Amino acid sequence: MNTLQVSYEREINRRHFLEMVGKGVGLAALCSSTVASLLEDVRAAVKRVEHLSPEKAAEEEDFWFEIQQAFTVTRGIINLNNGGVSPSPRIVTEALVRYIWEQEDATAYTMWQILEPQSETIRTGLAEMFGCDREEIAITRNASESLEILLMGMDFKPGDEILTTTQDYPRMLTTLRQREQREGLVLKMIKVPIAPKRLSEIAEEFEKGITSQTRLILISHVINITGQITPVKKVCELARSKGIEVIVDGAHSFAHFDFKQSDLGCDYYGSSLHKWLCAPKGSGLLYVKRDKIEKIWPLMAAEKRQASDIRKFEEIGTHSAAPKLAIGEAMLFHNGIGAKRKEARLRYLSRYWMNKLKDSLNVRFHTSFEENQSCGIANIEIVGVDPVELQGYLFSTHKIFTTAIVHDEFKGIRVTPNVYTTLKELDRFCEVMDMIARRGIPKG
Repeated sequence: MNTLQVSYEREINRRHFLEMVGKGVGLAALCSSTVASLLEDVRAAVKRVEHLSPEKAAEEEDFWFEIQQAFTVTRGIINLNNGGVSPSPRIVTEALVRYIWEQEDATAYTMWQILEPQSETIRTGLAEMFGCDREEIAITRNASESLEILLMGMDFKPGDEILTTTQDYPRMLTTLRQREQREGLVLKMIKVPIAPKRLSEIAEEFEKGITSQTRLILISHVINITGQITPVKKVCELARSKGIEVIVDGAHSFAHFDFKQSDLGCDYYGSSLHKWLCAPKGSGLLYVKRDKIEKIWPLMAAEKRQASDIRKFEEIGTHSAAPKLAIGEAMLFHNGIGAKRKEARLRYLSRYWMNKLKDSLNVRFHTSFEENQSCGIANIEIVGVDPVELQGYLFSTHKIFTTAIVHDEFKGIRVTPNVYTTLKELDRFCEVMDMIARRGIPKG
């Protein structure tokens, strides 16, 4: 069967699904057959590359063509800003819509007694992905909520120091500045090397920043503005030896590359699931080591009986059950591809465009090319070109969507492809960037 026939049959299946919903056919009955149909292409494609190493599979364009077809993204825009929020594959969107419609039927009963209890299965799946106990995972709305639960839920006294970096996520710095202003805490920020020669340089900077007053370290597993992977385990071991706790901001690491909780050795971790897992928008994960749960205050008050229950962090009032449950389909898709294959492909895509531009005139990278220091995110500067102006030109003239980064220590644009990104799209991006590097942004 050729690609045109496959696309046609997929469209017929989609229309059939919507037609059946319109006729009142039970959503639960449609669920398994629709998901199975949409996943079948992924399964068949994986069978063709399962004998290859992840690195070799990353170069198999026929395989990734099938993965690309699982997304319904426009090709009128070259989206290289998947780091902020990523499109979901079709099976996730179909599931989200299905759950939304289902909870509209006798809502108070359906949502709270049928759908919400099913989120325990999602909790179990996320725990398996992260390599921890299911009673250590809370399902949140994003990384910011997960991390603010921790940053606002820990007890400190005036003068206690919280150590982080100048490149940490602005919302987290804002949260800490609020506690600094209200409670007399001390926010201390260190500068980490940009594209360091050795990963250990980052750990060394944290060690230099620790004082007798340090009570907490906040470290990004992946620095969002450069894509720098940090030595989390080394920092956690260092902190533990000094009686200091560590919060890991995993907004850009979960489902981006393959690791488990034991690879980090952390007690606290927060992430968004609508980035690299491609789950519904407004879904996140919070990990708290079981013996730490009781001492963390929830953002919204919970019953005393929930003191040591991870679910106390999910007490946010009435909310839709649909985004939580559709995380399940996102995990199906992610696991169907294979975490190591996905990591290899994301790194292959980033190195593809980075290598094409590394010898271009006036180009500077703020991201290491080393495998253990970056994966799918990179930051590039064209010296002498304003990144905000560059971002505007790329989109207005070429419909290439990137993110301008203007920081006190560097500036550039952040480039984040995803598994649906094609090499042709990256070729086009490189062609335009090379032209600008040589001639500047065209005027008029």
